[in-house]
Amino acid sequence: MSADSDPGDAPHQLLAVYDEALPIVYRYFVRRCPDRATAEDLTSETFLAAMDAARRSEPPPIAVPWLLGVARHKLADHYRRRATRETVTVAEVPDAQAPDGWETELDRIVAESVLARLPDTHRTVLALRYMDDCSVPECAELIGRTVHATEALLVRARKAFRTLYPEGGVR
Repeated sequence: MSADSDPGDAPHQLLAVYDEALPIVYRYFVRRCPDRATAEDLTSETFLAAMDAARRSEPPPIAVPWLLGVARHKLADHYRRRATRETVTVAEVPDAQAPDGWETELDRIVAESVLARLPDTHRTVLALRYMDDCSVPECAELIGRTVHATEALLVRARKAFRTLYPEGGVR
C-alpha cells in the first residue's frame, strides 16, 4: 500500500488477494503440519490475523508475500504453544533399491518421515531454515530465541536428523 493510500482500503485489498492467497497459504501449512485439520486451523488463524492487521489505522502492505510472513509467524506460534507432543504415524522407510526415477521422490518421503519423528523445536527450526529459506536471525525471531541459541538449536536439530536418517542417505 502506498503512503497516500487510504488505510480503509486495506480490508478491501485483503479481500482482493484472498482467492489467490488462500491456496498458497494452505499449501504452506499442509507441507509443514502433521494433519490437514491443523493446516486448516492455521490457515484460518492467518487470515483472521491479516484482517485484524488490515483494520488498523496504519495497516501493513497487503500482498501474498506479507500473508506468507503472517503464516510463518502463526506456524511458529503453533509449535511454541503446544504443550505436549502429538504422536505422528510415520510410513515405513522405502527400500533402498528403488527403481531409477524414484530416488528423489523416495528421498523426499524419507526426509519428511524423519522430520515428523523429530521434536517440535527441531522440526520447526529446520523447516524455517531449509524449507522457508529464513536466515538464522529470522528463525531466531520467529521462534523467540537469541541468534546464538538458534544456531546451537540448528546444530542439534541437524545432528538429530542425521541420526534418524537411514544409512545410505545424504548426510
